[in-house]
Amino acid sequence: MLRVAVVGSGPSGCYTAQSLVQLHPEVRVDVLDRLPCPYGLVRYGVAPDHEKIKSLQGSLRTVLEHERVRFLGGVRVGGPGGLPVQRLRGLYHAVVYCVGAATDRRLGIPGEELPGSWSATEFVSWYSAHPDAADAGFLRGVRSAVVVGVGNVAVDVTRMLVRGAAELRATDIPQAALDALAASGLTEVHMVGRRGPAQARFTTKELRELGALPGTEVTVDQAELALDPAGPGALPAGPRRNVEVLRAWAARPATTAARRIRLRFFLRPVELLEDGGRVGAVRFERTAPDASGGVTGTGRYEDVPAQLVLRSVGYRGVPLEGLPFDPASGTIPHREGRVLRDGAPSPGEYVAGWIKRGPTGVIGTNRPCAKETVTTLLADAPALGRTDLPADPVTALRAAGIAPVPWDGWLAIERAEAELGTRLGRGVVKLADWDTLLGAARVP
Repeated sequence: MLRVAVVGSGPSGCYTAQSLVQLHPEVRVDVLDRLPCPYGLVRYGVAPDHEKIKSLQGSLRTVLEHERVRFLGGVRVGGPGGLPVQRLRGLYHAVVYCVGAATDRRLGIPGEELPGSWSATEFVSWYSAHPDAADAGFLRGVRSAVVVGVGNVAVDVTRMLVRGAAELRATDIPQAALDALAASGLTEVHMVGRRGPAQARFTTKELRELGALPGTEVTVDQAELALDPAGPGALPAGPRRNVEVLRAWAARPATTAARRIRLRFFLRPVELLEDGGRVGAVRFERTAPDASGGVTGTGRYEDVPAQLVLRSVGYRGVPLEGLPFDPASGTIPHREGRVLRDGAPSPGEYVAGWIKRGPTGVIGTNRPCAKETVTTLLADAPALGRTDLPADPVTALRAAGIAPVPWDGWLAIERAEAELGTRLGRGVVKLADWDTLLGAARVP
C-alpha cells in the first residue's frame, strides 16, 4: 500500500488525489487542509453570484468521498502552531503540496498602507465568509471606489460592489456581508488598467456581466479606446470580442442609473492620497503605448476620488516553513513536480497547482498539472517504500495536539449552514468565523 498526503483541498489538491486513485490501485490518500472546509478557492474565491462555477464543488466532493481518499480539515502544516514539514513527511510515503498562492501582489506606491486601501483578495475573503477574514468596514462611508486591475477578479469585485441585495439574497453570501452591501452608499466604481483594452485579462463573458447589472450604467471613454494602436481586426478572438463590447458601451448615450461603473485604460496608479486619515483619492499617471508592446508614462496626471481602493494585480505564493522557495517566481522549486532542495530532487516531496507553476491558468489547468506530478510520484514509488510509518497518521496528528476535522465534521458544517439559511429565510448561508465553524463540525 502507498500512503500519500495531499496538502490543500482546492482544485489542484482534489485533482491530485483523483489522479492518484485512478492510476494506483492500492494508494491511500489523506487530503489535508488548514481550514475545516474543503474546496479552497472554489468555496472561498468564487463570487457568490457565480453559481455555475461554484457547482464545481460537486465534482470535487466526489473525489473527497472516494473510498481511498480521506479529508482531514483543520490541519495546519508549517508555520506557528502548525505541523512541521519534516514531521508530516515521517507519516507518509510521499507528500504533495498544493497550497496555492496565498497572498496578493502589491502596487508599491506611496499611500498604499492608508486605511481604505485593501487587496481584492481581502475583500473577496470577506464576502466569501473565509474564517480568517474580518469585517473591516470596507464600505463604511464609501461613495466612490477604485479597483486597480482589469482581470476577472477585478471584474468580480467591481460587480459585487454594485450588486443589489435582492440579487444576492438567493446566494450563500454571509448575512453580515449582505447587510453591509445593502446599506452601502457607494454610487461609482472606477475599474482601471495601466494598459489598453486589447491587453485586458478579463474574459468577454465576465465583462458582459457588468453591462447586465440592474440599475447600473457602464461607461467607457472613447478617447482612451482610441489610444490603443491595435485595431480590433488585428487582435486574437478573445481581445477582439472584449474591444467590441467596450466600443459598443462607449457609443451608448448616458443614462440616469443610480450606480455607475467607469472602465478606464492607460492610467497607472502612482500614489494614494490621504483625506481625513484615510484614502481620499488615487493619483494616476496617463500612460501611452510604446514600441515594445508595453506602456510608458507621459508626465500627465489625474486624481480620481475614492474612499475605497482595491488592488487586483495578481496572486503570489508564500514560503512554507521547511520547504525551499523561489522568491522571484513565488513558487517551490521543482522538476516535473519533484521538490528540489539545493537543486536536487527531495525524495517523497512533490508540488502541484499554483505553488508549482505560479498563479496562471483556469481551474481546469490544474488537471494536467496534477497528472504530471502524480505520474512523477508513481514513477518514484518503488524507491519510497518505508516500514516505519505509523499505523494511522491521525493518531500521530492527535498526539501532536492536532484534532483533524473529518468528512463527517464538514457535513455537519454544511447542515448548519442550511439551517442558518432557513432561519434567515434564505437558502444556504455560509458560516463566517472559526469558532462557529468548529462548533458546527463537532455536532454529532
